[in-house]
Amino acid sequence: MSAPAGEKSGIEVAVVTGLSGAGRSTAAKCLEDLGWFVVDNLPPELIATMVELGAQARGAITRVAVVMDVRSRAFTEDLAAVIKDLDARGYKPKVLFLEATDDVLIRRFESVRRGHPLQADGRLADGIEAERILLTPLREEADLVLDTSALSVHQLRAKIEDTFGTESATRTRVTVLSFGYKYGLPMDADLVMDVRFLPNPFWIPELREQTGLDGDVRNYVLTQEGAEEFLDRYHELLRLIGAGYRREGKRYLTLAVGCTGGKHRSVAISEELAGRLASEDGMAVKVVHRDLGRE
Repeated sequence: MSAPAGEKSGIEVAVVTGLSGAGRSTAAKCLEDLGWFVVDNLPPELIATMVELGAQARGAITRVAVVMDVRSRAFTEDLAAVIKDLDARGYKPKVLFLEATDDVLIRRFESVRRGHPLQADGRLADGIEAERILLTPLREEADLVLDTSALSVHQLRAKIEDTFGTESATRTRVTVLSFGYKYGLPMDADLVMDVRFLPNPFWIPELREQTGLDGDVRNYVLTQEGAEEFLDRYHELLRLIGAGYRREGKRYLTLAVGCTGGKHRSVAISEELAGRLASEDGMAVKVVHRDLGRE
């Protein structure tokens, strides 16, 4: 389910707030991964200006999320007024409030050895209590309240994605990258496939000057013994890996496919594998041929 689009401009606006230690940073990172333009701890009086600028960006910014906490003085009154003002302007912001039980919040603060922003000279529990009281009006007005006490980081991300994501935003973005070993391994590869076990078209005179993008080379590579079985099994393996990545909140995967020069075998296999992955639900696939044309 996505946040409702602002009626005035098509821009979506979300406000993320809640108790310190309840997961605002995780929520902000997740929203960024989902394509939101995220601003952390913007003074309340500047929120409306930020949204207006986004609305004037000619489609460059379509989703704005503002993360707010009690570091902003006069927090509740200012933020409540801003939310009301945005609503009046037609942006209809969606407010997400994150909270957790006192004992969980105390454990989280102690684990990072940080004090509470409202603790002052008192105890950690005093700061948590003061913040809970201060934020009560906002909690009551929130569109969605999430208690993160029993949620792992991955579970929290999943809930954020369900609320603010779109089908395309929650897909794993897969880059299939062909390369030549003679030019070095890609530094950003998550997985590396070595297809040098297949015969090299370079040694076929009529194929030498062609590339893996040409039909003759592609047919030669894909009809070699072991090629089809290799693709079938690796495709199945990538389906399992992709599903695991989505469960763990990993949205980007770079799969490198290498041969000697990055011209024939790796290019043909990359194109074939990308075509198979593109048919999978939950994957958005692109192909990059790093070393094509270097010879």
